[in-house]
Amino acid sequence: MRAVIVAAAVAFIISLFGTPVAIRVFTALKAGQPIRSVGPASHQGKKGTPTMGGVAFIVATVLAYVAGHIALTTLPTEQIAQVQPTMTALVLLGLFVFCGAVGFLDDFLKVRKRNSSGLSAKGKLLGQILVGGGLGVAALYVPSTNLQTVASEHISFIRDISFLDVGKVGSVLVFVFVIMSMSNGVNLTDGLDGLATGASILVLGAYSLIGFWQYRHWCGDDTYAKTASYCYEVRDPLEVALIAAAAAGACVGFLWWNTSPARIFMGDTGALGLGGLIGGLAMATRTTLLSIIIGGLFVIITMSVVIQIISFKTTGKRVFRMSPLQHHFELAGWSEVNIVVRFWIVAGICTAIGLGLFYSDFLAVMG
Repeated sequence: MRAVIVAAAVAFIISLFGTPVAIRVFTALKAGQPIRSVGPASHQGKKGTPTMGGVAFIVATVLAYVAGHIALTTLPTEQIAQVQPTMTALVLLGLFVFCGAVGFLDDFLKVRKRNSSGLSAKGKLLGQILVGGGLGVAALYVPSTNLQTVASEHISFIRDISFLDVGKVGSVLVFVFVIMSMSNGVNLTDGLDGLATGASILVLGAYSLIGFWQYRHWCGDDTYAKTASYCYEVRDPLEVALIAAAAAGACVGFLWWNTSPARIFMGDTGALGLGGLIGGLAMATRTTLLSIIIGGLFVIITMSVVIQIISFKTTGKRVFRMSPLQHHFELAGWSEVNIVVRFWIVAGICTAIGLGLFYSDFLAVMG
């Protein structure tokens, strides 16, 4: 627990004091956010606000991970089952950094072209496929000493579903799909000051709790596994908890500057990075289908876009005034702050339901 707290605190401090530096740097570089002319008129006032702020909390998370491991080395080795950096950390931080890099390229092109087009949709998807595929192979083909891989060959809900074995190749494809879905879901949620940041904090906090709970009831801990009636067959759950907590802390520090009126935007750099990390956390904790509930706000907003596209192409009519869903409520007259806070409430409810299902399953198995 000490390492998890240290990582979260260090990430928060670095992000809180590092984000103003990013604001000054990106402002000096004239890396202002281009605003779509077809968007809500109120957004035109945000033109020129520095973007690519995701760099701040990605860097903060990586540095905090190192600090967390320094804290681990101060403990007696018999008190902890994981000390050295692991393949789990490589996969999760790799998703955060490299999905963020795809987003950074998109943001850079937007700034350079001075319009909102950026990287093409095909180019963005290709980047996500390459990152997800490469790290998916690492997650499925590199076992640890307890013979567990970072991801599983089974489709999972709260744990692996035994009869849904899709094999290694199939699981890599699932891995890529989850990463793409979650990264695009967070990206679609971004668009109002603090909305995606706050929702991500809730989801990352939930995964920190799940990871730590799995660590305390882990099959890789021989002392616990020999006496317990049930344990979690996952790999490196303490790493999951530490990285999720660090990312959550970094996002809290970033939110100080990203809340309305935002001094900086996370951009696709932050949104794609956060989505990639959250998708990786779902795969690593064997909660792939549960992530649909935990990240319910991202799913709802993504579905609003899907529904809008299908309706318009099949009937010529729009279901919403504008998609993603948050812009529908803007055009309906809701203030930006009201939308953000109410959507945070929805995100909190989804997260609470997901955690409740996770814990209820543990009680059912233990009972």
